Amino acid sequence: MAQPNHDPITATADAGDVLGAYLRAQATAFLRGLRLHEESGADAAEGSDAARSLRGAARRISGSLATFRVVTESSWADGLRTELVWLSSTLADEHAYAARLTRLMDALHRLSGSPELPAPRGSAGAAGSLTVGSARAGALLERQLTLARTRAHSATLQALGSSRFHAVADAVAVLASEVPLDAVAARGRVTDVLVPLAAVAETRLSAAVSALPPLDAAHPYNADHDGPWHEVRRLLRVHRYAREALGEDVTRPTAAGDALDRHRDAAEAATASATAARTPRIAPATAYALGVLHADQRHEVEAARLDFHHIWLPEPAVTPR
Repeated sequence: MAQPNHDPITATADAGDVLGAYLRAQATAFLRGLRLHEESGADAAEGSDAARSLRGAARRISGSLATFRVVTESSWADGLRTELVWLSSTLADEHAYAARLTRLMDALHRLSGSPELPAPRGSAGAAGSLTVGSARAGALLERQLTLARTRAHSATLQALGSSRFHAVADAVAVLASEVPLDAVAARGRVTDVLVPLAAVAETRLSAAVSALPPLDAAHPYNADHDGPWHEVRRLLRVHRYAREALGEDVTRPTAAGDALDRHRDAAEAATASATAARTPRIAPATAYALGVLHADQRHEVEAARLDFHHIWLPEPAVTPR
């Protein structure tokens, strides 16, 4: 995907020129990803990379259209942003299920050799019980997540062949050469127009971070708090794209975003293991393995939250006990 080169932007430059250049670059990246996806054929790795490029460009365009909406023709921006959010979400599902399965299988393999696990009631030892249950737990997770991935793949193919997608691609192709801008706002200076709008996105992010529930390393299993963290992840991404459009360095937001990506992945993996554990009539050893897996992923959630705080805030929010 197209990345900013952080060249300094003249403060007196027209807002429309700066925003237009960024949007055109992302539209070009989108079209390049689309071409690579079409050429990938049966090559799963190339297809996955191309889909990732498509998603990245789509998110950057939609995020920028949200932040800098007043600089563009608003009705056009609203319509395109809605369609790009739909497309990005659709393309993400297949990759998410595949990555979740890989994450859970790797964790099962790692946990099966751990000597520090508590033994289940009625068992002589934890390692043996986990080894017995992990194979069945892995098979159950593989069935469930592979089915979900297959359905997501079918949905992706259906979306990419739809008239809705072709309309989005046509709109992005036009964007690559011409950005519909508001005639008045686009003539304003970057410092007068784009910088204040980017500051609004940062303020929303700061408010969401301040509203996060306190961290408590002694209780990592509470999934009720995941929602606010996912919202911070979304707002951080919008903030990062706004800074990219202004040509600013985004090393810190990117690192913080990576931590929140790990948070999201671990939270969803924990949910998948809990869902599998509710499968009727599974063996006790299988349920035990899934319970251990769930706890492991919730600890990964807590670790990712701490990483985010160390990166984004001046002082850690909690001292692990």
